[in-house]
Amino acid sequence: MPIRRQSKLYHHLKKWLEKAILDHRMIEEGDRVLVGISGGADSFVLLDLLASSMIFTPKFSLAAVHIDLGFEGHEGDAEIIEGELKKRGHDFIVEKTDIGPLAHSDFNRKNPCFLCSRLRRKRIFEIADAQGCNQIAFAHHRDDIIETLLLNLFYGREISTMKPSQSIFKGAMHIIRPLAYLEEELIKKYAGECGFNVVANRCPTSKTSRRLYIKELLNSLEKENRQIRHNIWTAMHHVKTDYLL
Repeated sequence: MPIRRQSKLYHHLKKWLEKAILDHRMIEEGDRVLVGISGGADSFVLLDLLASSMIFTPKFSLAAVHIDLGFEGHEGDAEIIEGELKKRGHDFIVEKTDIGPLAHSDFNRKNPCFLCSRLRRKRIFEIADAQGCNQIAFAHHRDDIIETLLLNLFYGREISTMKPSQSIFKGAMHIIRPLAYLEEELIKKYAGECGFNVVANRCPTSKTSRRLYIKELLNSLEKENRQIRHNIWTAMHHVKTDYLL
């Protein structure tokens, strides 16, 4: 299916992506941005939108990186992702690792997600440094930010979530989330318009994760109140600290 860059949905996503970039000063003139590609729809959409013409965002350069986690039986996923990136003319790196099996090994059975995320991000940071990238873009969207708030509240015993822009290594790099204002449903719809050759999440923990539980909980609550996610998002912008312990 051809990419319909002039669709109403495309312009809607571009508007809110650029607004997030401007509101949080994610990208400055001359920055080099490394986009993390999982193989899912969200990351392909992020790369596509960042690579298309910007109106208000300063000029910057792009590269993409995919860290193959090495789950057994899915060795061809990296080649599928590499083919998609090559077909669309992106500058990219695909690196195969054994992070997935290591994080899910017997010695780490209690917390595979923490180790997997830590090792994957460590390698992305190293690649960003080697490629001269000072900004690292992840495809977390508004729904991810809402879910993280509840995850941290229910299981982490704190009130916190992902930030749209986060300084790391004493300001040498930043993690940015340009999709922060966008809903997952619209991102997935646009991915369908573009016809991306997406790869399923191969993590064996993904079907039983706490994040999936939170997502299903929100879906259930929305059956009675369609504004649940919107209300939580709005509440994060109206924090009354005088009424918190």
